[in-house]
Amino acid sequence: MPRVVVPVRYPLSATSRHTLERALEIAEERDADLTVLHVDLYQEPGSVTRTQLRKAVVEEFGTIPRARYVVRKGFLVEETILEEAASEDADAVVIGERQQGRFRRMLKQVFDGPEVDSYLRERLECEIVTV
Repeated sequence: MPRVVVPVRYPLSATSRHTLERALEIAEERDADLTVLHVDLYQEPGSVTRTQLRKAVVEEFGTIPRARYVVRKGFLVEETILEEAASEDADAVVIGERQQGRFRRMLKQVFDGPEVDSYLRERLECEIVTV
């Protein structure tokens, strides 16, 4: 069965809602299962539960058949998305357009870290859709 993975922020931002909307269209077009992924960064305070993520998505989009909700802990968003997509043997990963927090932009200026899109394209053997 084909699988589409879509990383989102919690609580759902406007960008995450738009990205998830596109991922839903792609999953429907391909008759694919959908994995909604939130990366809970170790270095940020608080944590998100799978139940909270599911509830937020259902409130916004209604019940999504064949959807799986996953919260992963990680230090780097890119690496965690890569691990999830690889473990799911994803056919497509749908990501939002270059959304970076102030801290991430600051680190990028110092270390010139990878963009999520290019990082995933170099490391995954599936389609990357940037919304």
